[in-house]
Amino acid sequence: MSTDKYVSPLSERYASKEMQYIFSPDMKFRTWRKLWIALAETEMELGLSRNGKPVITKEQIDELREHAEDINYDVAKEREKQVRHDVMSHVYAYGQQCPKAAGIIHLGATSCYVGDNTDIIVMDKALRLVKKKLVNVLKELGDFAEKYKDQPTLAFTHFQPAQPTTVGKRATLWMQEFCLDLEDLDHVISGLKLLGSKGTTGTQASFLELFDGDQKTIDKIDPMIAGKMGFAQCYPVSGQTYSRKVDTRVANVLAGIAASAHKMSNDIRLLQHLKEVEEPFEKSQIGSSAMAYKRNPMRSERIASLSRYVMIDALNPAITSATQWFERTLDDSANKRLSIPEGFLAVDGILDLCLNVVDGLVVYPKVIEKHLMSELPFMATENIMMDAVKMGGNRQELHERIRELSMEAGRNVKVEGRENNLLELIAADPGFPMTLEDLEKLMEPSNYVGRSKEQVENFLSEVIRPILEENKELLGVKAEIHV
Repeated sequence: MSTDKYVSPLSERYASKEMQYIFSPDMKFRTWRKLWIALAETEMELGLSRNGKPVITKEQIDELREHAEDINYDVAKEREKQVRHDVMSHVYAYGQQCPKAAGIIHLGATSCYVGDNTDIIVMDKALRLVKKKLVNVLKELGDFAEKYKDQPTLAFTHFQPAQPTTVGKRATLWMQEFCLDLEDLDHVISGLKLLGSKGTTGTQASFLELFDGDQKTIDKIDPMIAGKMGFAQCYPVSGQTYSRKVDTRVANVLAGIAASAHKMSNDIRLLQHLKEVEEPFEKSQIGSSAMAYKRNPMRSERIASLSRYVMIDALNPAITSATQWFERTLDDSANKRLSIPEGFLAVDGILDLCLNVVDGLVVYPKVIEKHLMSELPFMATENIMMDAVKMGGNRQELHERIRELSMEAGRNVKVEGRENNLLELIAADPGFPMTLEDLEKLMEPSNYVGRSKEQVENFLSEVIRPILEENKELLGVKAEIHV
């Protein structure tokens, strides 16, 4: 680790090596060479010629392929010091390795041919890695929901005790958010297209010159390049760059995943405060430098922290897209170099944390039961009232009386610090022909969770398992948390 210069925490602490490589210089420059090969090969296959002789030969293509991977970075770096242009420096370096092909590298293209097409290819790979991890988060949450599908727990509205749910049902709410993100992610991946090779202002004027005005041949260039690079098609029109709206769509998907993770992490943090659920806490982990007993939910807090960064980061591509002038301006470049990679690196870290937290999430049924039973008498009042009406009571009178007794029991709990004695108060009231034993029989938590268990089972079978089956080749990811 370097200690004398700034190193991004996203690389040092949060993002995986796999995601870091996707956005690495090595990945970029290797992709540039593949794009130059695809362009030269396409031009050769379309019969580019001068005076009846081919401009590009198979021998030149073979030479380019031979040196596609062994990039001479030292030559490119030294050349860039002289010409101050990264693309032309790498064209020169590639040409030094491929003297026979040196004159046809980058033929008819502008810098955005390699720059923008590579950006799309890199985002495609990064989105697919995000998808892999998101699917695995759904798998872990699905296992958790199945395990606790019939574990009654207090539900909360406004963070006030409300009608009970189950621990597993609550997890389906987290999963539903991530499922919506997966839909958006699939949509964006399926819609990604390459820029192709459209020239300085997107008009393909250079190819009109190269191919002597042959429109039909020029129409074949972009589809052929797209196919060679593993894409279905290129964007039909562009300026010098692909539309920066594409970056906005990608960043919005990342922001959506971050928002879902943030919501889940907030719930876990609140539940850990209640001591009902706890994120993984390692044997030698220190929760606080001052308070040795503390078990802070630091992983969930980190999820929330990184998620806020990603949600705000989505503004960058949106503003860039809105402020591009005509066919292009370069004020997108520096911003894009930060906002897109760092958004992906942060989401990668977020999903690793989600995998780690959900995989080791600890549930404390006894604490959950204690909290639930302390509130259940209040929630059972409607059932109690209905049973009393069946025994001959007046519904309106009983409603008012049970309201008064509930208020009294609430004061006992909140003001006096006593246990909830609502059942005793009701049993002692002559308006309710029910004994304490009768009332206690109504205190079975599973009677108050509605269709929670069935909803979990239906959600897992109808939504989650089909997703997992469709993406089974992506399963098996285990997250490594660095700090």
